[in-house]
Amino acid sequence: MTLADDVLTRPLGLAHETPSRVARWRARVPAGPILAAALSVAAVALAAVVALTEDPLGGEPHALVAIERRAPLAPPAPAVATAPESPARTAGEVERASGVTVTRLDGGTAPDSVVIRVPGPAEIALAPAPDPRLVERSRYGSLPKLGPGGLRALDVYARPEATALGSGSAPAGRIALVLTGLGIGQAATQDAIARLPPAITLAFAPYGPDVARSAARAREAGHEVMVQVPMEPFDYPDNDPGPQTLLAGAKPSENADRLAFVLSRVPGAVGAVNYMGARLTAEPAALEPVLREIGARGLGFLDDGASPRSLSLEVGRRTKAPVARAEAIDAIPRPDAIDRELARLEETARRKGFALGSAAALPLTIDRLARWSRDLEARGILLVPASRTLRAAR
Repeated sequence: MTLADDVLTRPLGLAHETPSRVARWRARVPAGPILAAALSVAAVALAAVVALTEDPLGGEPHALVAIERRAPLAPPAPAVATAPESPARTAGEVERASGVTVTRLDGGTAPDSVVIRVPGPAEIALAPAPDPRLVERSRYGSLPKLGPGGLRALDVYARPEATALGSGSAPAGRIALVLTGLGIGQAATQDAIARLPPAITLAFAPYGPDVARSAARAREAGHEVMVQVPMEPFDYPDNDPGPQTLLAGAKPSENADRLAFVLSRVPGAVGAVNYMGARLTAEPAALEPVLREIGARGLGFLDDGASPRSLSLEVGRRTKAPVARAEAIDAIPRPDAIDRELARLEETARRKGFALGSAAALPLTIDRLARWSRDLEARGILLVPASRTLRAAR
């Protein structure tokens, strides 16, 4: 080893060592001939594999796939001709065909809600109105009148009365109820028609823009109907019942004309109910021609019981007009007070066999009546129409 070699290798930490036998052999045998010999051996081995397997791809990964020949698909079957569909029916036609009454609420707190009333198997149907035998023409429209042989609207348009409870047993008492103030607020009117039992009589104010149609819907649902007559209260005109009010100081002909307007507003009514009228009903001279006219037209008159000074029963007996007086159940518009008055009506019905009540069509009152009437028959009480007591007063 020369001095130059020692100087170059020493800084790298390499010690001078004796070459191994492999290194000495490599130095003596050239690499070229060895590589050529190895390649020749590999070529001979590959040729042997191809010759033995007869596969030019022998030794490479591969897979065999079977191809199945299928018959051609059959042509699709021809379309079967179907009968043409019947033309679509409107919702109204479907409802009329099925007997289902659908009330669509246009106002109130639920404008998009509907109430569906499905008739029961023993639904009671009222007579069609107006009956041509019971009407006459006037400048206000059709007015009720007595028909042939004394036929009365009170009898023809009345709801037929059930004679027994749903179970078939005799009732412990009967109650008739009249709900007033309908036909003005459409939400309350539709709510009363849909939620209350059909035996409850509905009284309509004459001022509603669509009062005749609302009364017709009530009759279709099984409710008999009455019309409210605006009458003078003591504090008139500060407290004004509205146009066409019958006044205590007016001439009988003037009151008769105003009464004709009111009676023309609700076709199919069985009678009239006072609206206010504490002063007029307390003055026999003013009340007598009014009740006489109502009775002469085949109607009955129901006093709503709001005025303790009313003389309607006494005047009705003199005129021989069908008159009845109810007990107001919602003079105090609170749930507990209304429930208490309804319980008192039940007690009266059990004791006397019959009780007659009246109430205003307030949402609270409608709700309490609906709740109260659900299991009324289970308590042995039968609801009957208000015309029952008016027909008995002839």
